[in-house]
Amino acid sequence: MLAVDTNVVVRLLTHDHESQYRKSYRLFSKFEIFIPDTVIQETEWVLRYAYEFSPESICDAFERLFGMETVHIANSHAVAQAIEWHRDGLDFSDALHLANSQECDALYSFDARFVKTAKGRSKCSVMRP
Repeated sequence: MLAVDTNVVVRLLTHDHESQYRKSYRLFSKFEIFIPDTVIQETEWVLRYAYEFSPESICDAFERLFGMETVHIANSHAVAQAIEWHRDGLDFSDALHLANSQECDALYSFDARFVKTAKGRSKCSVMRP
């Protein structure tokens, strides 16, 4: 199994650099690929800010990517939950933090928007310290 960095995933999803896209596609076609959570989070940020993808487009791209037979991620349930919450209006990074905190009673944040948008989504309450 091979792991990939954010730039390899971004090339695959955006097809914005032909030779790098082909190399990325070849990796994903020939090998089992592990994508770390940190790469998933960074990819969302790059797609949103550098490529101006909408939340819906990001969720669609992630669902296609994670649906590939060769792709493996550490916590598929948490990532799937984060995608669902992001599609429903929660910031992706916040959604991923919350999805990975399900065994906790609370997740504390100074981010008032996160506290507000996360309300009622999870058994793990998001609250201000």
